[in-house]
Amino acid sequence: MTQAYVERHSMTSATLGVRMRDGKADLLQGTLDLLILKALGNTPLHGWAISKRIQQTSRDVLSVNQGSLYPALYRLEDRGWIVGSEESSPEGRRIKVYRLTLAGQQQMTEAVQSWRVFSLAVNHVLRAT
Repeated sequence: MTQAYVERHSMTSATLGVRMRDGKADLLQGTLDLLILKALGNTPLHGWAISKRIQQTSRDVLSVNQGSLYPALYRLEDRGWIVGSEESSPEGRRIKVYRLTLAGQQQMTEAVQSWRVFSLAVNHVLRAT
């Protein structure tokens, strides 16, 4: 994706710690939760791996800072959408690995549907103006 493309497609909203890689745009409220749930949809991951998964699957457009990621992970745990367990990394360090719960899977499905409806509505507005 080119820098010009990213600049043309930047959006602005409340600060949530999810930024376009060019640093110019934050994403809408609730998007970070959806991105985390989606990243965990296929496999358990630790925090840094969640951040990297979001970056990779967004083709290096999105970046999640740790100051936003970990509070979001704790919030999702409190809601029962993910569960974390202490494990050892291949290097022998203690890490917390997060897994999606059944409630989290249901929330992710609902959030994806809501995002699609919202995105479609925004696209209609953009085409009309």
